[in-house]
Formats: sequence, C-alpha cells, structure tokens
Amino acid sequence: MIKRLWLPVVLIGNLVGLDQWIKYLVETRLVYEMPVSVLPYFSLLRTHNDGVSFSLLSGFGAGGLIALSLVVLAIVLWLWSSVEKERIFAHLGFAFITAGALGNIIDRSLFGVVIDYIQIHTTTWSFAIFNLADVYISIGVAAIILDEILAWRSGRNSPPNDNETHP
Repeated sequence: MIKRLWLPVVLIGNLVGLDQWIKYLVETRLVYEMPVSVLPYFSLLRTHNDGVSFSLLSGFGAGGLIALSLVVLAIVLWLWSSVEKERIFAHLGFAFITAGALGNIIDRSLFGVVIDYIQIHTTTWSFAIFNLADVYISIGVAAIILDEILAWRSGRNSPPNDNETHP
C-alpha cells in the first residue's frame, strides 16, 4: 500500500509546494490589484477571492467554503480509490485535482481568501483571475476526460449494448 501511494503523495506535495511558493511570491512582491504586464494578453494581478470559481458563493464565508472544499475533496479521493491502477491519466488527473484543492484550502485556511494572480485579457475584456491551483484542477479534469475517452475507445468502458437483455 505504501509503495503504491508514495508517487502520488510526492507529486501532490510538489504541486502544492509550487503553488504555495508562487502565492508567497505574489503576496510579498506584487502590489494588490496593480497589474504587471507579462505578454500582450497575459498579466499578473494580485487579487483575493473570497468565493469559489468566478467568485461564486462569496458570501458563504471562509469556514463554509473550507468545509465544502473538504467534502468535495473527500468525494474526489473516494472516486480516485475506485480507479483501476492501469488508468494512468485518471490517476494523474485525480492527483492534480487533489493538489489544486489542497492549495486553495491552504489559502482559505491561512488567509480566509484564495490568492489569485493570473489574468488573461484583451484591451476590452478580461477572463476571471485565477491561480496555479485552479490550473491544476483544470488539468486534472482534462486528464480524467481523456482517460475516459481512451477507455471508451479501447472498449474498457463501453456503453451497454442495446441488444443485450438486462435482468
């Protein structure tokens, strides 16, 4: 069991460590809400999000959002435990989602908010400001979807045949 868990634990630990290190640099080196242009459509903009994605549930409070995040994380871990060990992309996906969730839970626990800093924009439009933990969650979801598509294409997860009789 420990032999099987060490790689995901090391991966998650490194991902969370990178997320927290970058957030530390953002908090200590960027002026709050002062954009720093990196590329024509990419800036660093230190903000604090007291909600979840797109500031939804911002009135829920840090404690409520931590509790909600822990419930979601428990469900993710439960789903992860049911995946066959051969499904590498699914395992990577769940590891990335776990790391992203932990990164944002740490922020909310320490500061009462999530530290966001990545801004994709044009001169007239800006996407939601996000962080590396959010990127991890997106990568994780994409990896799980990719795994499901590959499993379906290989016949491991094929939908039931309509010609089969069901008990």
